[in-house]
Amino acid sequence: MGKLFEVIKPGLATAVQDLGRIGYQQYGVVVSGAMDNYALQIANLLVGNDRDKAGLEVVIMGPELLVLNDTVIAICGADLSAELDGEPVSVWKSFTAKKGQRLTFGQPKVGSYAYIAAAGGINTPLVMGSRSTYIKAELGGFEGRYLQKDDRLEAGQAGKPLKQLSGRGLTESAVPDYSLQRKIRVVLGPDLRSFPDNVVEKFCASQFKMTAQSDRMGYRLEGPKLTHKEGADILSDAILPGTIQVPANGQPIILLADRQTTGGYTRIATVISVDLPYVVQKLSGSILQFEAVSVEAAQRLYVERETLLRKLTIRAGV
Repeated sequence: MGKLFEVIKPGLATAVQDLGRIGYQQYGVVVSGAMDNYALQIANLLVGNDRDKAGLEVVIMGPELLVLNDTVIAICGADLSAELDGEPVSVWKSFTAKKGQRLTFGQPKVGSYAYIAAAGGINTPLVMGSRSTYIKAELGGFEGRYLQKDDRLEAGQAGKPLKQLSGRGLTESAVPDYSLQRKIRVVLGPDLRSFPDNVVEKFCASQFKMTAQSDRMGYRLEGPKLTHKEGADILSDAILPGTIQVPANGQPIILLADRQTTGGYTRIATVISVDLPYVVQKLSGSILQFEAVSVEAAQRLYVERETLLRKLTIRAGV
């Protein structure tokens, strides 16, 4: 372990996140974790870490960080105009950062969530098996909160010499293009019987706008009202990442990393795992349109992505 960063400016909402707090939903503890877990996993692999190591989640307006010891860093996800001592650094590629240098962020270009991974991972206390920050409960991460000025972060032990980790990148096909206007694929259900048939068709045919009332718990959408046969309430049931609830006002909510463990509103669909990054990287005012796919198609796409991640893990020597 060693000193890694000192926070000069905290940014909008910079927090420690890993892949989430697994195994505690039965006790009402939310999963939390990275909003775009693909980007975090790739960032970790580029600096020689296991995929589930903790990194920093940066939202729209990034922090200014003083590097306290030589390290290798990768920034994946949104392009928030990162610079090292005033020189631009590429996303989706690892680079060396020397003691005394400053990592800063500027104007957001594409996306909203970026992930900073450093060799050895961010070292904070494990809470229920995870370093993820859940702000509402002040749980995990760095003292259960967003980073503040003068905070100092530590890194774990790097798995390889730093010179072997710098300069790693991805093939273009493995880098998601968040700027594309693409349909978000969903699996319909499980509460389709609560909706008239024409409402399900309307859901897939319509465009919805992401509202400003969106956060890590969920993105609220605005569009054609989706009516119910009788009412919006159901007996509380399971909530997944990407579950799309339709409350009584008929405006969908896509539930995300800090979602509750169960919910009592009808569920019209669930965003498939591989398309969640294209949802979370959208900014307020963005337009979303949905496309229904089968469970088998969703599973096939998930297996393809997991196969890619495992291949990258082997190539990274992790």
